[in-house]
Order: sequence, then C-alpha cells, then structure tokens
Amino acid sequence: PTGDSVTSLQVKEEIIEMKDVFSVKLKRRRFVGQKKGGTLLGITIFKCLNKEENKLTDCAIHLHNFSEDHCHSWFRCLKEILNGFQNRPKSLKVFVNPSSHKREATHVYYEQVAPLFKLADIKTDVTVTEYEGHALSVLKKCELRAFDGCLSFVWTAVKQLTLHCLASLFCNRVVCVGGDGSVSEVAHGLLLKAQLDAGKGTDYVLTPVRAPLPLGVIPAGTTNILAHTLNGISHPVTATLHIVMGHVQPVDVCTFSTPSKLLRFGFSAMFGFGARTLALAEKHRWMPSNQRKDFAFIKTLANLKPEECELSFLPLQISQEDSHENDSEDQWHKIQGHFLNVSIMAIPCLCSMAPRGLAPNTRLNNGSMALVVVQNTSRSEFIKHLKRYASVKNQFNFPFVETYTVEEVKVQPRLESGFDTKEVTYLKTTSAEGTYPWNIDGDLMEEASEVHIRVHPQLIDLYG
Repeated sequence: PTGDSVTSLQVKEEIIEMKDVFSVKLKRRRFVGQKKGGTLLGITIFKCLNKEENKLTDCAIHLHNFSEDHCHSWFRCLKEILNGFQNRPKSLKVFVNPSSHKREATHVYYEQVAPLFKLADIKTDVTVTEYEGHALSVLKKCELRAFDGCLSFVWTAVKQLTLHCLASLFCNRVVCVGGDGSVSEVAHGLLLKAQLDAGKGTDYVLTPVRAPLPLGVIPAGTTNILAHTLNGISHPVTATLHIVMGHVQPVDVCTFSTPSKLLRFGFSAMFGFGARTLALAEKHRWMPSNQRKDFAFIKTLANLKPEECELSFLPLQISQEDSHENDSEDQWHKIQGHFLNVSIMAIPCLCSMAPRGLAPNTRLNNGSMALVVVQNTSRSEFIKHLKRYASVKNQFNFPFVETYTVEEVKVQPRLESGFDTKEVTYLKTTSAEGTYPWNIDGDLMEEASEVHIRVHPQLIDLYG
C-alpha cells in the first residue's frame, strides 16, 4: 500500500520453506543513535542458506511494506510458525574461556556466534572464566532450569565443567565450543550423568543408556575432528547454524573399560604412536600449541618404537540380533606382535589433515568401529603411510597395515624385557611409570592394564 507503481523491476518469484527460516524482524529506518521507533519499511526474513559444499551461511530477504497492521500481522504469523520448531533452543548458558587455542575464544564468540544467537532470539547468559574452576563455581550457584542449554568455550580446560557441574545439569540443550578433548569430556559427563539418573553403577557399564540431552559442537580447537565429521567442514558459523536450526543426528559412542571399571566414554582412540605423541606434547604445555604438537610429532617419530601387545577383537556380526552375552570365545580373533600404532574409531574422523578421514570406511551411526593396525616397519615406510592420509590415495594400501570392522576390541600391552636404557628413558618421559598412554579424542589417558573398547550404537544425539 505505498501508492507507487514500479515497472522497471522485473517480477521474480521465490519460494521460501519455513524450515529454512530461523528469524523474522520488523525493518525500520532509524537515525543515528535512535534505538526505538523509526519509520516502518517492512519485514526481514533470515534463512539458513547452503552457500557451498557443507558450508552454511545466513541470508536476509527483505519484504517491503509501509503498513503497520499488515507488517505486524505477517510478523506474528511467521513468529508463531518459528516457535513451533521444538528442537530449536530458546536460551543458553555460555562460558567463555579466554585462554583458549590461540586465545581466540572471546573473539570467535562475540564476532561469529553471538550475533547469530541474538538474531535467532536465543537468550544467552555469558560468563568469562577468570581462573580454573570458575565455571564450576558459577554453575553451582546459578539455576540452570532457566536455560535450554549450556554453551561452553573450553578449548583446553573443559574439566572446569565436567562431571560435577554436569551432575546438576537440568537443561534441554548442551553446546560445547572447543577442541576434540573438550567435546569428548562434555559428552563423557553427559553420558555418565545419564547412567546415574538411570540408577546404573558407573564402575562397569555393559549396556549404557542413551544421553537424554543433545550436544552441540562448535569447532574452536586445532584439529576439530568431531565437528568436521559432523558437519563436513570445520566452520564455526556452520556449526552454530546447525544448532540454531535444531539439526540433530544420533551418533555411536565407545566405552573404554578395564576388567573392573569404566574409564570413560569416547568416539575414537589411538594406542602407540598417536598416544605417545600426545603424551609428549602434554609434558611441554609451556610451549605454544602448534610448536608443542610439531615438536612432539617429530620427537616421537625420531624415537619410533613399536608397542608389544595382544589385540583381541570381535568382528562385526552380520546379524545384529546376536547379543554380547552369546558371544563365544571362538568368535574372537587374536593378534600378538609389535605394533607402531593401533586406532579404534567409531566415527570417520575427518579433519583438514585427513580430508577422507582417519577411518573413511565407517560412519557416524552404523554400529561398528574401524580397527586399524599398523605393524612394525621402517620409519620411511611409516612416514609414507602417514602422508597418505592427506592425499586421495588409500592410506591402508600397505603390507604392514591391517583394517577390520569390529564391535569390540581388547588391548593388552606387554612390556618387553629387552628395552635398552635409552628406550626405557623415552618411555618414562612420555608416560607415568608402569602405565601406557592412550589418545582418546585428543585427551590423554594413562592405563596399566588391559583396555576393553565396545561400540554402543546411537548412544548420543549431536547437532550437525
């Protein structure tokens, strides 16, 4: 009802599906400094747009109209539709750790994440942590029932808000912005809380219950394997929009246990080279992140030593009706020898350094794990194998690399008596005496006894 007739513009029709829309606003012309009122120009619809392969962005569509009644009628109708999408969060508790990877957490949050939450009318309560344990102390005092979720910027110190604070978590949405170790730690806390709520003991969990809350993952670490695997790209805006839009998918999770206790929940693990590298990097945390990891990688490669251990694994059963209780001993396969690296992965583990994934033959929720065994070989051949991860060539096409699709794996380390003094010194510098390091989702775990890994199909829901 502007009274104008525009004939120079070509008429264009565009169909917008409301499932792609995440916000609608009244559009007004205001003077500099004016915060309220202004001349109404129409309404603006914000939609989630697939810009390129796997990358999402926001797009604004302006509908012009000067009528207050007309615009408010459309505004109310569209808001009512948007409020009907139940998976979309309405409020979040946000923790920002300023000592994150390259100290970029605050910048990433306020520049890339917060504007989208504000645009989607998601209320946020932000706490910038000032010391270790700050987030935990805040969580103990605040009432999380007022929030739909918890957003934590925790690249390296997620232990601030893991088991104890998650035990008092009442929210409907949980989001972790950080690296792989951070995300794994929060997922472990959510699943552990689910077992406690279900009345199950946490010493040994054979059949865990599902996590009742979906977990959001925004990449902010160095490799961001889980976020990259979920979204096909390591991109904070894409991950944020998946959370805003309420895109959820079930994901398989592993349990890592000794014969007597549950160690933790996780998505992937390495034993041998991948674990020794992480253990050495953790002992040099005074170094900058990238330098520390490069140093640990080169040092471990220079001191490349195989691990003597026994691997027992249960191949994936064709019939999923077979239960673990009916698994007979003859179904288990055993390999004993010297291994440079052993990888167990329930997800493909995509990252920039391995675009096809560390385990390209598995999926997020197919109920199986990829077991990749690298037998002892020369350093030059092992380097060729590692380089293949960054290329399109098959990284497993080597005579010393074996791959299996499994349901369960048992790793029993065996300390050699033939280590010389230099080798024993190296082992002590990378792990505590009498223990072996494990790299679980980028988080270091040290264990002396046998570790039993089981995959549990679709145990947690993740945004992506």
